[in-house]
Amino acid sequence: MTAWIDHFLFGLYPYICLVVFFVGSWIRFDRDQYTWKSDSSQLLRTGSLRWANNLFHVGVLFLFFGHFVGMLTPHVLYESFITAGQKQVMAMVSGGVAGLLGFIGVTLLLHRRLTDARIRATSKTSDIALLWIFWVQLALGLATIPLSAQHLDGSMMMLLAEWGQRIVTLRSGAVDLLAPASWIFKAHMFLGMTVFLIFPFTRLVHIWSGFGTLAYVLRPYQLVRARRMNVPAGQNQPRRTL
Repeated sequence: MTAWIDHFLFGLYPYICLVVFFVGSWIRFDRDQYTWKSDSSQLLRTGSLRWANNLFHVGVLFLFFGHFVGMLTPHVLYESFITAGQKQVMAMVSGGVAGLLGFIGVTLLLHRRLTDARIRATSKTSDIALLWIFWVQLALGLATIPLSAQHLDGSMMMLLAEWGQRIVTLRSGAVDLLAPASWIFKAHMFLGMTVFLIFPFTRLVHIWSGFGTLAYVLRPYQLVRARRMNVPAGQNQPRRTL
């Protein structure tokens, strides 16, 4: 029974989450564009929002790209200048700092949303649920640091990275790699995948717009031409400025 659960959670569930993530986001953008927004509560009360928001976003964005690059980069690409153990120590230190910043930020955001009557009254259930999910997820991530310290040779990190690479490349045997992993690692991975599952149904969709601004900055210039106007003879041609 345990083996079947592991195969579902870490062999099938990742693909379910990815399909819902991409297809659900596309459908929501196509059908409900008016709900595609961050639903910021800044207009209701600023207070500690600036500190909490900045700490949360800096920490979470660093962790996202750190996990993305760290797990999906094959070891052969960096083994010539950094060992697996050194990479793990670097990930523990940088991830620990970013995780702590994100945890403080999400704690402040959660406290603000639960204790401020005006913000609580305008909050959706998904808003509060998201903050609790991130709070637990960041706490689990910080809890993995002492466990990682017991494997400073990078062996556990290599197993987790190999699992991610096999999932992405559709190779078999990914689930078997997680046999020696602690339940804390597995809970952290499961909750991380769940964030992708619920992504299209929450305010998280505004993240796509953030990536979209990069394409806007890199877009080619728009060419605007002046329209010629027919005027009676003897009159001055009006000048149009762009």
